[in-house]
Amino acid sequence: MAASLTRNTLRRALLYVPGSSQKFLDKSRSLAADCVAYDLEDSVTPHKKAEARHLVRRAIDQPAPPQILERAVRINSVESGLALADLNEVLQSPNLTTLVVPKVNSASDLTFINDVVTHTLGNSATGSSTRPPISILALIESAKSITNLSEICKATPLLQGLIFAAEDFALDLSLTRTPSLTEFLFARSAIATAARAHDLPSTIDLVCTAYKSADPVHKGPPPVLEEESRGGKRLGFNGKQCIHPTQVETVQRVFSPEAEEVEWAVRVVIADGKAAEAGRGAWSLDGKMIDVPVAEKAKAIVRRAEACGLDIARLQEQWQGQEPE
Repeated sequence: MAASLTRNTLRRALLYVPGSSQKFLDKSRSLAADCVAYDLEDSVTPHKKAEARHLVRRAIDQPAPPQILERAVRINSVESGLALADLNEVLQSPNLTTLVVPKVNSASDLTFINDVVTHTLGNSATGSSTRPPISILALIESAKSITNLSEICKATPLLQGLIFAAEDFALDLSLTRTPSLTEFLFARSAIATAARAHDLPSTIDLVCTAYKSADPVHKGPPPVLEEESRGGKRLGFNGKQCIHPTQVETVQRVFSPEAEEVEWAVRVVIADGKAAEAGRGAWSLDGKMIDVPVAEKAKAIVRRAEACGLDIARLQEQWQGQEPE
């Protein structure tokens, strides 16, 4: 049997598309984004849920556009009683790869999803020669979910990432969202740390609710989008939720390694290989010490840059003569 197809792990931008709108579903095929999530939850009114399931199923039955790395479906929460109907519909599509699960308050929510997926798909839920493994992304939206993060992260091997839902979290704690976002600092740090501790590849930050600049001269997305994205990156997030296509380009740029950072990383990796051959565990570059943790960080940057489509081969050729100092 051929090797299992691999999961997508690059989710710099996760763009929600209302599942009840055929117009938006059709338009989404022309977009370029790491992850497009067809939404069956918040953007769909109760009387449109059944229709939206069929529309989303038809959308993912179509071949994936080449400029979209991953198409996900955000189902309704387990507590809503609607998740099973959502899963029974979308799991019929051989193209489904990713489920976004909202309001994950405890491990039992993901255990339910895992059981339905594995019962429906059998061994192919974890990958086969014809389809990649199913990936689950869990939305963390409440105080209860923050206190249960460790158990949630261990609930299913299908879990591939955590997403912070700031508006629902603010509602649960009676918080007012401010431009500084300091009221979310503890929750965001806890999510990024838990995901790293449990080797989950994706940590996806809160939505920026502003998508149109108030300045008539400035036609692009508002500056706050880049500010929020950089703030999330500093906290350890590697992606951000988007609610409008105009947000995607900025978000994916910010969550890609910067040119100077990639050049430094390539130089470190090349020199580190030579240092290892010479039996040197620590050395220096540009007057700064390089040891194992720094070298491993450089390797991770290079891997991320390659995944983002940056020209690493050119830099490797340019710096092939780099020596450890």
